[in-house]
Amino acid sequence: KRSFKCDICGKCCKYQSELKVHYRTHTGERPFPCQTCGKKFSHISNLNFHIRIHTGERPFSCQTCGKNFTHMSTLIVHKKIHTGERPFSCKTCGKSFKRIHHLTMHQVIHTGERPFPCETCGKSFARSADLNIHRQTHTGERPFSCQTCGKKFSRMNHLNLHKKLHTGERPFSCETCGKSFIRNAALNVHRQTHTGERPFSCETCGKSFIRNAALNVHRQIHTGEKPQLCQICGKSFNHYSELKVHYRTHTGERPFPCQTCGKKFSHISNLNFHIRIHTGERPFSCQTCGKNFTHMSTLIVHKKIHTGERPFSCKTCGKSFKRIHHLTMHQVIHTGERPFPCETCGKSFARSADLNIHRQTHTGERPFSCQTCGKKFSRMNHLNLHKKLHTGERPFSCETCGKSFIRNATLNVHRKTHTGE
Repeated sequence: KRSFKCDICGKCCKYQSELKVHYRTHTGERPFPCQTCGKKFSHISNLNFHIRIHTGERPFSCQTCGKNFTHMSTLIVHKKIHTGERPFSCKTCGKSFKRIHHLTMHQVIHTGERPFPCETCGKSFARSADLNIHRQTHTGERPFSCQTCGKKFSRMNHLNLHKKLHTGERPFSCETCGKSFIRNAALNVHRQTHTGERPFSCETCGKSFIRNAALNVHRQIHTGEKPQLCQICGKSFNHYSELKVHYRTHTGERPFPCQTCGKKFSHISNLNFHIRIHTGERPFSCQTCGKNFTHMSTLIVHKKIHTGERPFSCKTCGKSFKRIHHLTMHQVIHTGERPFPCETCGKSFARSADLNIHRQTHTGERPFSCQTCGKKFSRMNHLNLHKKLHTGERPFSCETCGKSFIRNATLNVHRKTHTGE
């Protein structure tokens, strides 16, 4: 029987000592400091585990793959990667988990409970651990540093993931296509590209998503909520991580270099997509026409060529678009906003991407070369169009006269010769 109840959030504890430790999640008390780096902890056992970060001690080994861990509990969870065991199931949606606390965290999705509020901004969280991480957005604290490149992180697990960018380690492989990932969670999301599973649906419009996080971001399209504000240009974002990446459009920071050609990127996902230029990988195929794409999002947009779907409409002029960000770009025509100025000539642009392309007029940079004739281009899509001159590919055909075109935009112009528009 749990007889000791927290008078702040209502949680029940078995022992008074357990309740005493729990109260620290509300008070922020951390009485156990690390003698090496000064970081403080609410419980002595957490400090003892933390010390292993400095000593490098990993006393628990997996007998199957030899991987070592600092905690026995982490090893036990890791073993389930090999066995596939997920013994903890959600009674609401049936989703299964390897650890009981992962199930507990998941159940908050259904209850909506967020008992841990931030004292600075009032934002609430389902877990005290998430609150502690959020506090660092206010303090700017990043206590974990990469020994290779010096980059700092607010969480140890983020540092461990980052290290794999340097080592190239991708221990989680897809059984269907062989693609490898740094994280098991990323592999689980990827598997759904093969199964087509999209378990998270928007209650407002019915759109489905592979990840709950993507659904939460999507919901803000309906609510209009964008709480993260850029102090330079005033643009708002749904998440702090988006704002952080956006700041790089102002600072010019590009911390992710391509090991093949040296080109740098502001976001790791952009680098991963870029690498496919060198490898030629196009893992996403259109079931209608067989065309292959490097991005799933590009395939989704491409499918709308066949269906004619344009779900995003401008409220000012009524023009419709296949993608929400194309609508956002279009709306600048009406507002006249151009928040991205060129540092060299002062010319302003509506999008940071347009500014980056414009900068090449000053530098003369043309990083994309045709392997057939050697001609160079400043943009990858210009190179792709050029390649079709060599291959003779004309994938866009007029339904009226059968004439084919390299670009869909040219086809749209041609159609007007039949309609007289």
